[in-house]
Amino acid sequence: MAPFKSPGFEDEGFLPFIRKAIGLSESISIDLYPLEGRGSERSFYRLKWDQKDSAILIHFDPDRKENTLYAGIASFLFRRNIPVPKVISHDPRACFIIIEDLGDVSLWSLRKRPWEYLRTLYRKTLQVAHRIHAISEEEFPDGEVELMEGFGPHLYQWEQEYFKEYFIRKVCRIDLPFPFQEKLEGELFDLRDRLSKGKRTLIHRDLQSQNVMVRENQVFLIDFQGMRFGNPFYDLGSLLCDPYMDFLEEQREDLLAYYYELSPRGLDWETFKNCFWEASAQRLMQALGAFGFLGVKKGLRSYLDHIPQGLKNLWLATSKVPTLSTLQELSTTLLSALELIHNSNEKI
Repeated sequence: MAPFKSPGFEDEGFLPFIRKAIGLSESISIDLYPLEGRGSERSFYRLKWDQKDSAILIHFDPDRKENTLYAGIASFLFRRNIPVPKVISHDPRACFIIIEDLGDVSLWSLRKRPWEYLRTLYRKTLQVAHRIHAISEEEFPDGEVELMEGFGPHLYQWEQEYFKEYFIRKVCRIDLPFPFQEKLEGELFDLRDRLSKGKRTLIHRDLQSQNVMVRENQVFLIDFQGMRFGNPFYDLGSLLCDPYMDFLEEQREDLLAYYYELSPRGLDWETFKNCFWEASAQRLMQALGAFGFLGVKKGLRSYLDHIPQGLKNLWLATSKVPTLSTLQELSTTLLSALELIHNSNEKI
């Protein structure tokens, strides 16, 4: 792929910033290669120079607050020896960040590798997640780094409404009858209440296979700008009910049991699993809402490809706990609606 040079590149200040940050003279040529966007109002470029050295340039939209927090969170995690890319330079005024280049290999890109190999990498990822989850609000260094507002009933409700608007209405084209809406809202109210009352720790917030990079058989987390305090089961649901992956049930249970072994015995195994499935249902509603928003409203149609697995996972999660029977009934209806759309050859 040919290097990308945007119009007015020198005038926009990219190259002077890069040269100063990396310490390169004018005589050294820098090539830039655009990388695929991630639906977060950011542009990514791979910088290459001297035929062997590289770094990643991020140009972000400051109107999305979490983008402005990335560099601070990255530096905080790096100091804590959490495996994340090192921040090389940050210009908050120009909205540029240069970070270490971890390559192009993610858990998702390795999804077709043998399970024994993937199992080892997922266990390493769970170890890292466990280290993050060990940081409580009481232990968090006040003022050291800014985070997004923590999870609570309001944010959980926002995710549920996001799911209703951009997945149920926009993707599946369903308007729920009022009596069913009332029943569903009561169930979702109780869900967000239980999630809010659970243990609160630092969480990644988007811990899925595309956000775990692999280099020399070690894992590194990326896209943690939405990090905040919340229920750690939300992260477990993100990773182990990931719509980008297709786990066998015994594989998922094996990984969940591994995390359980790492954890203090505050919950018995059956309660632990119930907490996991409830948080997974919440996370999957958020993910399906995001797929609808990004795929339909923003025109990033590749996200629509992951809807079937995401909805299948939502049905599975709701089938595992008696507290989400209405949401399971809805999941069945949504699966049928998607099949009808597919069979009619309609475009979502």
